[in-house]
Amino acid sequence: MSDPSSPTTRMESTQAWVAYLSRVELPVLANTLRRINELTDSDSSTVNQLAAVIINDAQLTSQVLRLSNTVFYNQTRVQVSTVSRAITLIGFDSVKSMAISSLVVDSLLKRSSRPHLLKCLARAIHAAVQARNLLPKRNEQAQEEVFIGALLMNIGELAFWACDTEQAMELEHSLRAGTSHVEAQKEILHSTFPEISRGLAEAWALGPFIRDVVSSSRPGSDASRLARHAVEMSRLAEEGWRTAEMDQLMDTLGRELDESPAAVRDRARLNAGEAGEVAVSLGIPQVQSLMPDGSGDIEAPPPPDMDADLQLRILRELAQSLTEKPDLNTVFQLVMEGIQRGIGLKRVALLMPDRDGRNLVLRTCTGPQTDGWRNHFVVPRNGSGALGHLLPRDGCTIYQPDAKAPEQDFDPWLGRVPALIGPLVTNGRILGMFYADFGANGSEPGEEHLQAFSHFLQHAQLCLTLLSGK
Repeated sequence: MSDPSSPTTRMESTQAWVAYLSRVELPVLANTLRRINELTDSDSSTVNQLAAVIINDAQLTSQVLRLSNTVFYNQTRVQVSTVSRAITLIGFDSVKSMAISSLVVDSLLKRSSRPHLLKCLARAIHAAVQARNLLPKRNEQAQEEVFIGALLMNIGELAFWACDTEQAMELEHSLRAGTSHVEAQKEILHSTFPEISRGLAEAWALGPFIRDVVSSSRPGSDASRLARHAVEMSRLAEEGWRTAEMDQLMDTLGRELDESPAAVRDRARLNAGEAGEVAVSLGIPQVQSLMPDGSGDIEAPPPPDMDADLQLRILRELAQSLTEKPDLNTVFQLVMEGIQRGIGLKRVALLMPDRDGRNLVLRTCTGPQTDGWRNHFVVPRNGSGALGHLLPRDGCTIYQPDAKAPEQDFDPWLGRVPALIGPLVTNGRILGMFYADFGANGSEPGEEHLQAFSHFLQHAQLCLTLLSGK
């Protein structure tokens, strides 16, 4: 029997995929979801018990508190600063919904930024919001139940794309070649995403409602039927709100909700806009463009505060190093630290010429989800190519992405989110460049960020000038 923990192991059945995803790739997610569902499925659960599960994870605690102060969850606008207070004020089931949503999004995105994963997350969030808002009986428990049911209906597909396996790469290639989704899954995975979802619902003890939602049999309740319809709607809406298949679904929903299909469609389109807001609140504004009617005009979270004192200390260190015999590598490292820690940019890169001098290639970088940059972040010095638009031409500036900028396979944000760019120049020619962005946060740098960025690059440029004898 093959070892499921081996990176070269090929999964040949649904059971093998469930075991691999549960024990090897996502054990923390599986265990925490199981604990949350065990608590909230029990009548004897207390506020303190749920709070204890959440505060055991610092990142989850931070996310829940942030969500607790958003309009989507907190209609009272009363500031919440503790998990216990959030549960008391907003409700047990709402906090459960926040915790599960945050946990799923953060756990999966930490592992991958694969475009297929982002697409699946966009659909899941859209479906969850549709189910919650279309539910006729507006009691809190039912609302949050259908929200989570729709969010996790395709948990097998979400988990699969979050993991860097050989079979994931094979499936990507097969889908690009035009192979049917289901046929490609059967051929490469020896299973299907719905089968894996059903296996994970059992293995992770996600509760009877989610088991009903993912079941291959008829839904056992109106709520689980609605969750399924919401998931189907999120897929169909990507092709438009007036297709034959969407019309048929609207007719079905109209009968079940006792509303006209036109009224359901109008509500659904409003819900799609709200789904974009929820994506932003969950920290993944980049999936808005993957949702129907995503206009991209919903504001991203504000940039984090800058640390002026740290900036000043690092600038002093840079000035001191330049009065001595400057070491270019040390100066560059201080500049990158100042940009990331002092200004607050999440991802920073230094690019320098390759061997033939035609391209600027990555010399060093720092920040989350930059692994793919090492072999693929290439900016031609003539400004051509997929990333040529990142080449700084007029000093330090705020790069504004084109709405039609192509998505890079190795990074869904590079070139598609606002960034700071600045050149290093010798003899009037660009020798290298610095690049910095807020990554998945999607925030836009302001003039104060640009000014601080320029100060750090001035020191790098001065060092380069000194060493070149100018």
